[in-house]
Amino acid sequence: MTFFYKNVYINETATIAGPYEKKGPLHHYFDKSYDDLKMGENTWEDAESRILEESVDILLAKINKKRFDIDVFLSGDLMNQLTSSNYAASRLGIPYLGIYNACATSVEGLIIASNMIEAKQIKNAICSVSSHNNSAEKQFRYPVEYGGPKKKTTTFTTTGGASAYLSSEKSLIKVDSATIGTVIDMGIKDVYNMGAVMAPACASVLYKHLEETGRSLDYYDMVFSGDLGIYGKKILPEFMKLEYGLDLKNYDDTATMIFDVENQSVYAGGSGPACLPLVSYGYLFEKMKKKELKRILLIATGALMSTTMVNEKHTIPAIAHAISLEVNL
Repeated sequence: MTFFYKNVYINETATIAGPYEKKGPLHHYFDKSYDDLKMGENTWEDAESRILEESVDILLAKINKKRFDIDVFLSGDLMNQLTSSNYAASRLGIPYLGIYNACATSVEGLIIASNMIEAKQIKNAICSVSSHNNSAEKQFRYPVEYGGPKKKTTTFTTTGGASAYLSSEKSLIKVDSATIGTVIDMGIKDVYNMGAVMAPACASVLYKHLEETGRSLDYYDMVFSGDLGIYGKKILPEFMKLEYGLDLKNYDDTATMIFDVENQSVYAGGSGPACLPLVSYGYLFEKMKKKELKRILLIATGALMSTTMVNEKHTIPAIAHAISLEVNL
């Protein structure tokens, strides 16, 4: 399903990154970054909740608004029961909707908020996500202290918090349209190959978006996926060609952009709900402000992985959502 918007804008954003991201090629596009993965807290989970809340506070300062000025706060993360988001929401005191689509959560939040603003149910919203490398490793694989080896196809969960302020107030970046994806399960069971798990879901929503908007790939300056990594990034164009007959060239993956994959020990690149917005809210939006990019399609991808189901030898389903952003000329 595709939605079209006439009066929805991303007015401002805020990003906070961890030490690995700080050493990456996009470090100077973050509003704040930390050298310590615990960020002054006692646990990884407390650190993640802190940077999520901090990203909201930085955003509020940028837009010169107080917490009570915000109609709704949408947020999600990877922790069980949305731990980071719920604790941050309890301190923020803004009406809250917790959302989960794994690493596709950022675009899911933007779609929900855009629909509510377009329908005039709310005037504004803050959409946030967070992820933390160590909290995610502890929950989904093994604690980092375990020191177990990983396959080269493994992605490295991004540490960061990202927030965006949306409203009907006109600004440079307009939300043009968005397409909700469907869950795709290709029968893959390997938790260390998320690129292969998610690429078909990414291809599906991309094709659906083009079909339902009546657009071709060259309508966009660039298409950016989130979290496919270097291997999923290779799979996606091949899948698009074989399955849909489309030649995807104007394309990149944010998981391969946030780190220096060749020189940092991050395996196949980044992942996590914060990966795509850390790249897009800073680096890509700066290029839009300079008119170097005028139309982009962001596709956030998520592996809907449950540790329980994986241990029971089930396959891993995936989801992807797409949102079209344009420079408001």
